[in-house]
Amino acid sequence: MDFSNLKTTQGLDVQGKRVLVRADLNVPVREGVVTDPTRIIRAAAGIKDLSDRGARVIVLSHFGRPKGQPNPEFTLKPVAEKLGEILGAGVTFVEDCIGSKANEAANALAPGDVAVFENLRFHEGEENNDPQFAQALAQNADIYIGEAFSTAHRAHASNAEITKLLPSYAGPLMIEEINALRSTLDNPTRPTAAVVGGAKVSTKIPVLENLLDKVDVLIIGGGMANTFLQAQGINVGKSLAEPDFMDTARTIMAKAAARNCQILLPVDAVVARQFKEGAQTTLVDVTNTPEDAMILDVGPKSVAKLTEAIASCRTLLWNGPLGAFEISPFGKGTFALAQIAAALTDAGAMVTVAGGGDTVAALNSAQVASRFSYVSTAGGAFLEWLEGKELPGVKALIESGARM
Repeated sequence: MDFSNLKTTQGLDVQGKRVLVRADLNVPVREGVVTDPTRIIRAAAGIKDLSDRGARVIVLSHFGRPKGQPNPEFTLKPVAEKLGEILGAGVTFVEDCIGSKANEAANALAPGDVAVFENLRFHEGEENNDPQFAQALAQNADIYIGEAFSTAHRAHASNAEITKLLPSYAGPLMIEEINALRSTLDNPTRPTAAVVGGAKVSTKIPVLENLLDKVDVLIIGGGMANTFLQAQGINVGKSLAEPDFMDTARTIMAKAAARNCQILLPVDAVVARQFKEGAQTTLVDVTNTPEDAMILDVGPKSVAKLTEAIASCRTLLWNGPLGAFEISPFGKGTFALAQIAAALTDAGAMVTVAGGGDTVAALNSAQVASRFSYVSTAGGAFLEWLEGKELPGVKALIESGARM
């Protein structure tokens, strides 16, 4: 993709213009209350900037999976209220994103006003990337701004088709996400390391294969590491593993060796016979995993080995935990390495970029997320970028920029 054609909102004249902002306000809501406003907070800065510059701001978002039909369980009303709290200003909630209610609300906005339109996914046309639905959205605006990197891996009407109908720009949050990933994958300061963890090799094969050409050190953790250990003839007991993918693991290790990419696996492990809070644990060499036990975390020798590896690197990309961090005491390895990475970032010795739901949760649990250079709130889009795929939502903005 030719990122030189990606237009930003910097210096853009928005005074009095109806500006349609496709944000990602898909946040956890329980009994009508937003329980984690992180995504709203991150989107709010760009929305406030547009409002302060005199734009008539219309915010679009999806929320949950209402399957193309109105469903009060998935209304954006409480999200709009939370956005208003964060902005410290009134936010109008509009009960539809197209049609007469949306038209009237859009035209009634004064410069500086902000409105949140109802859930895009109340209409089948959104997920179908339907041109007519995109046209119905576009008629309420003069300018389109893509701010939802986390949905950019989907070609939907509100982030793909609509860019053919309006002058389209990447908002500051979108640019932040793109620049962070490009800084670690396209033009990183080397040496570069990546931590890739998670339960299954089968879900991360494209990521691993793409990273072999991008990084100097590839750290594999979580259940994925068990399959790689099995592929080397190591018995992992009752640990989560995918024996059917041992040949895949061997192929990846062979490719890594040919490309001078060092793969690092655990050398010791915390094992238990029960997967539960406070389970009795034993520290073992990975070659001595008991037949009736599960590997649930990396041990201190592994942490020391991984610390030495990343300390010699200048860029670190992190996607996935090293162990079952959600249950105590199996997060110690992940937390320890995360704290080392944060300290290196603090010292200016390393650029650290992390993303993925489990990764963000792990870094929050380790209380270091704010100390990483950048933490992406995207899930699927972050993963597909790591796989080397073009994201339709980003590609659409670039193509629109080329036409302008």
